[in-house]
Amino acid sequence: MTITFVAGLGFRAHTTCEALQQVLEQALRTAERGQLLPVQLRALATAEDKRSHPAFVQLAAELGLPVRPVPLALLVAQDLPPSQHVPARYGAHSLAEAACLAAAGRGAVLAAPRHISADGSATAAIATAATVTVTIAATALNPFQTPVP
Repeated sequence: MTITFVAGLGFRAHTTCEALQQVLEQALRTAERGQLLPVQLRALATAEDKRSHPAFVQLAAELGLPVRPVPLALLVAQDLPPSQHVPARYGAHSLAEAACLAAAGRGAVLAAPRHISADGSATAAIATAATVTVTIAATALNPFQTPVP
């Protein structure tokens, strides 16, 4: 079984890489509570129209993580409580939560709800989705039976 963790980030135009990093570290600490192993992120997600923001691009590069831009229609489709601070184009709910859930895939759940950076310019949330890989080995039905060549 593989557990995938994806961080979702929402941010204002004036945010900095430092603000994104600070809020992501907060969310990671929350996500690691109750985990047996440290959380290893597989990607950073945000709204498709924010994927080229310099601070976001810099953070992804520094962490060596791929960016998963989430189309606006998928953000809006997430079933999350409303937020008065988020524009309707993002579904009027936490962009960070919606982005990480959408990017983590079907069955994803929040491992860390939205956190807000100290300067208020960025939010981060972390979602997880378990992927089960099944391997079937061929075995004889009767362990005492001689295999047929």
